[in-house]
Amino acid sequence: MTSFKKNIITGGVAGATLLAAASAHSVTVGTFDNTTLKIGGYIKLDALSSSYSDGSLPAGNAARDFYIPGSTPVGGNKENRTFDMHARQSRFHIATDSVVGEHKLNTYFEFDFMVNPLGDERVSNSYAPRLRHAYLTYDNWLFGQTWSTFQNVASLPETVDFIGNTDFSIFVRQAQVRYTMGNWQFSAENPETTVTPFGGVTTANPRIVTDDNEWPDLVGRYNYKSGDVSLVGAVLARQLTYNNGTTIDDSISAYGLSFTGKLMLGKNDVRFGVNTGSGLGRYIGLNVVNGAVLKADGTLEAIDSTALYAAYRHFWNEKWRSNFTYSEIAVDNNTTLTGTGATKGTSSFRVNLFYSATDKLTFGGEFAHANRELESGDDGNMDRFQFTAKLDF
Repeated sequence: MTSFKKNIITGGVAGATLLAAASAHSVTVGTFDNTTLKIGGYIKLDALSSSYSDGSLPAGNAARDFYIPGSTPVGGNKENRTFDMHARQSRFHIATDSVVGEHKLNTYFEFDFMVNPLGDERVSNSYAPRLRHAYLTYDNWLFGQTWSTFQNVASLPETVDFIGNTDFSIFVRQAQVRYTMGNWQFSAENPETTVTPFGGVTTANPRIVTDDNEWPDLVGRYNYKSGDVSLVGAVLARQLTYNNGTTIDDSISAYGLSFTGKLMLGKNDVRFGVNTGSGLGRYIGLNVVNGAVLKADGTLEAIDSTALYAAYRHFWNEKWRSNFTYSEIAVDNNTTLTGTGATKGTSSFRVNLFYSATDKLTFGGEFAHANRELESGDDGNMDRFQFTAKLDF
């Protein structure tokens, strides 16, 4: 060991290709030969009081821990209220920075305990960790699992909810190979196709997750920044494939376009974006819509969708700040194929108030109202009050 440091740094490693570390502080443990080791993460408690107009969500449903647009109950005949408290979003990461000759090498590994069926609330509330990020970088190359290049993490609003602008959001982590060249980024990423059965998703005929793709998903992205404005434009090209080994074997092309940005207004900021495409599927809204629907003849038809959002963050003073966020998605279903039970659109609005007791300890409260509408015209609402306490380390 040639040196030892105890500096507190924010954001982990700088650079457009290293987005995963931006959400947490890191502590530099030390430098060993040419490698600097950092650890970090946070402890976070969430308490949620939720009211659903059209039914309930069963115990263990992830939508009780954070907002999932496609899970808002519709068509029930009774209002339901639930209260949940958990610390499952707490996370830990390990990162290394190395210099070997003229080459820069970095690694990043992160896990938390969200969206994992291993555990319950009966006695010990024990939950298994899940992999969030695991990647290495070699100069301008990235290899491993992290945020999709199609997703602009910097445009996510500050919310008490796990994501916040979920209706709109491109929100995908997956294995990929990425190359960064100045403001440009290009990647080949792990593919996956989700399909709505002919006639629509039902309990007897659930969503089809095919895992039949022959080619990776391809992404091109451009990052622009000038003064107080930062913009990101991205293009996604992908293949949707389904082969059941007997009567169905079809592939179609799909695409997505994303434009997101952030405008600084002194300390305050406005964040905004538009996402649109044919066959976006799992990339948008936590798979609120599938990439394609199966036709009666066994072929696929891509499903179109368009989403938008805007958020405003205002600092009342050095300790207090608020965020106002609106998000929506509209889906263009062919109801002769999907049926009228398919989601036509979702929207949500949320307002919050954060208090920074120290630079690393934050308390927050948030109110959210969400709506989900089906092609039949039926709709359901969710109202949620959420409290959080979070300490970065």
